[in-house]
Amino acid sequence: QLQASGGGSMQAGGSLRLSCAASGHTFAIGWFRQASGKEREALACISSTDDSSYYVDFIEGRFTISSDNAKKTVYLQMNNLTPEDTAVYYCAISWSTTWYLLKRLEYNYWGQGTLVTVSS
Repeated sequence: QLQASGGGSMQAGGSLRLSCAASGHTFAIGWFRQASGKEREALACISSTDDSSYYVDFIEGRFTISSDNAKKTVYLQMNNLTPEDTAVYYCAISWSTTWYLLKRLEYNYWGQGTLVTVSS
């Protein structure tokens, strides 16, 4: 089971930390988002075994993924938010050996999303 939380409404330039709590065994967890009328896009992912992480280029250092393995929780720290970051944010589990490529189809189990709204 996956549960994403931490979304909310804020002004541009602010920061948010999203959490993804997982139960059971995971191999890698990724964060994705889907804005209204757009396709779901990948953001970042992290290994559950060695904490190696990968990001998509457009994040440009604004987002940081991390994990607390003892709590089985993965975080997404988002800084300098803009209205373009408004979306439903999802976390998902991958058991694929190429999880680091952040291919949506290789993420097999999805939690409910959490809404982030950024106003100008």
